[in-house]
Amino acid sequence: QVQLVESGGGLVQAGGSLRLSCVASGTIFSSTAMGWYRQAPGKQRELVAQYTIGAATTLNYAESVKGRFTISRDNAKKTVYLQMNSLRPEDTAVYYCLRRERGVDYWGQGTQVTVSS
Repeated sequence: QVQLVESGGGLVQAGGSLRLSCVASGTIFSSTAMGWYRQAPGKQRELVAQYTIGAATTLNYAESVKGRFTISRDNAKKTVYLQMNSLRPEDTAVYYCLRRERGVDYWGQGTQVTVSS
């Protein structure tokens, strides 16, 4: 089992910044995906940014966040970060951390990000 705990969400004005963190615990051998998704009210959950780890590591960002958000990781701390700059009201959502371990997707409980105009 893998447990994920997100933190760092909150209320921020448009143009501001937040940094989300996701700390993993439990039985982790070799994660094949780590990333962030978000879900706004009335909408489906969508990819924000994700590492996919295989023969090579690929990094994908949603078009809407390219140039504004940066995903990073600290393997020693089993932590994935999402630095969010130039936030917009349309970034308002619950942000979820994902970790794929041995073919199973684990999700955090989510952290609310609200951007006021």
